[in-house]
Amino acid sequence: MPDRTTEDAHAVLVIGEALVDVVHRADGTSAEHPGGSPLNVAIGLARLGRDTHLLTRLGEDARGRSVLRHLEASGVRLVEGSVLPVTTATAAATLAADGSASYAFDLHWELGEAALPTAPLAVHTGSIAAVLEPGASAVEHVLRSVRGRTTTSYDPNCRPNLMGEASSVRPRIEALVGLSDVVKLSDEDAGWLAPDEPPEELAARWLDQGPSVVVLTRGGAGMVGWCRAGRVDVPAPPVTVADTVGAGDSAMAALLDALWTHGLLGGSARDALAAVSTEVLESVVTHAVRAAAITVSRPGADPPHRSELD
Repeated sequence: MPDRTTEDAHAVLVIGEALVDVVHRADGTSAEHPGGSPLNVAIGLARLGRDTHLLTRLGEDARGRSVLRHLEASGVRLVEGSVLPVTTATAAATLAADGSASYAFDLHWELGEAALPTAPLAVHTGSIAAVLEPGASAVEHVLRSVRGRTTTSYDPNCRPNLMGEASSVRPRIEALVGLSDVVKLSDEDAGWLAPDEPPEELAARWLDQGPSVVVLTRGGAGMVGWCRAGRVDVPAPPVTVADTVGAGDSAMAALLDALWTHGLLGGSARDALAAVSTEVLESVVTHAVRAAAITVSRPGADPPHRSELD
């Protein structure tokens, strides 16, 4: 379990899985690419010029080295203790004709000792790392330990074939929602977690459980955001979709980036985040919509750089 700290109060700490996507395309071809939802969020933030640390679990093997090169190329700083004498995890991603992806995982999630940044502006986690034991308990421990001293964010990014029954994982997910200041979920996540509850009702209800901002992504229909001041709806721009891999992760990174731009990250900004206006929230969600649109327009999890958004 992470138990040491380093000084870095001007960064985002991302905690979660980094792996290799083995992508099987609809035309029968395949390829390997670094992946994992938290890794993609870290890449997205770093490409937007943000100081980003990633705490993960990588093997000392060829696939692990390819992931390391990918992180280094975008400027992500790997937390010491993330590389271990293990096998790097993989996810077999099968792409449908419409570009959507389904996944099958070969992954063990556990964290070793690590030197974490002290009081970073934000701590983000999500997907498999937040629910798969034995590592999930360590992730929750970090969120609880920093609660109130930084901005915490969470994206369930559900993987049903790895997470088990929705009814069994939902209590943990909703506990993490309660520990978070910013939550993003997709309409697919909502439909799996609460099939009898409309996604927008679930997202709005989560706002009452602790977060200051909740954002629901709806694919080509755009995104909806909620804050204490109200609701905003942002349509998606028309775009030719290559595939949807990494779109939600790009949106998550852009949400944090925009909140950072507005001075709404960090422990000292928690009251301001709780009081965010719908005008500011609309600007934040629009930034995320644009980032996701760029990502779906090209193959794979390839989040935009700052120059592409500006």
